[in-house]
Amino acid sequence: MTVTLADVAARAQVSPATVSRVLNGNYPVAASTRERVLKAVDELDYVLNGPASALAAATSDLIGILVNDIADPFFGIMAGAIQSEIGGPGGRAGGERLAVVCNTGGSPERELTYLTLLQRQRAAAVVLTGGAVEEGPHAAAIAAKLRKLTDAGTQVVLCGRPPVADTDAVALAFDNRGGARQLTAHLIGLGHRRLGYIAGPKERTTTRHRLEGHRQALAAAGIEDDPALTVHGRYDRRSGYEATLELLRREPGLTAVVAANDSVALGACAALRESGLRIPQDVSVAGFDDLPFSVDAVPALTTVRLPLSEAGARAGRIATGREEPPPGGLATVRGELMVRGSTGVPRG
Repeated sequence: MTVTLADVAARAQVSPATVSRVLNGNYPVAASTRERVLKAVDELDYVLNGPASALAAATSDLIGILVNDIADPFFGIMAGAIQSEIGGPGGRAGGERLAVVCNTGGSPERELTYLTLLQRQRAAAVVLTGGAVEEGPHAAAIAAKLRKLTDAGTQVVLCGRPPVADTDAVALAFDNRGGARQLTAHLIGLGHRRLGYIAGPKERTTTRHRLEGHRQALAAAGIEDDPALTVHGRYDRRSGYEATLELLRREPGLTAVVAANDSVALGACAALRESGLRIPQDVSVAGFDDLPFSVDAVPALTTVRLPLSEAGARAGRIATGREEPPPGGLATVRGELMVRGSTGVPRG
């Protein structure tokens, strides 16, 4: 049975005219209404009829880049590298490409909304950056959406994300477990035994994988994982600051802090200084990602360098057909331990 515009309107509890305005983009519509309409379009798998349907089967010169926070250097570096490979002649159809950066703010709902919008615009390619939300219904919805995009001819590349089962999306997955394991092993090798860990949001794949790597290093050294020494928060400086104060409250004898990323590590350093502790003489600090400011921190930050620019550029080439996808559609991108002044032997 053919789904009509009226069916979409009934599902979204709006008028058919509102549905038309959302799909055509020719009239301002409230954001909440737009999301409701796009959700109904997706659920009903609504396709325009007649000549518009034939048009929808083609792909445009549009390439979407989804990021959690464009102000975060982690995402900005990848987005910039992706876009640098999109411009200029070449790609599957040749000619210039228009890159649109979609800032989700970490919202799973916005992520799905942007993917639906890109599907409606017949995007030639979509690149999703950073970790994914593991919450069941959302993960299933993303997988279904990626299948619809690839079935319609859109090239989907996951940059810094694990692969999504039963889809044709290409994944350039960061080895977050391996990097975290190497980082914690470095601290253990210096003699640290009471290590606090500041993790990211629990629902993110990046958070789980980095925490698993940390715990693997503890287990390999015969160190018991104390749940009280792990605090979850956002991937930002303020979270690192607040979590470090909490760790010091729980364990005054803490000798090292492992942060979920470099921004979190900066917050941890600020909290330690304000608490009268020296880095690394009293407490060592380590981050992850090796963002540009890490080497300029005082002391310079020990971290795991991820090749963000290189991975983004490769994702851009794959998205435009300038580079063949890796065998099996999956490549593991490994990090490199960068030992600097923020880590040292524990105090006696």
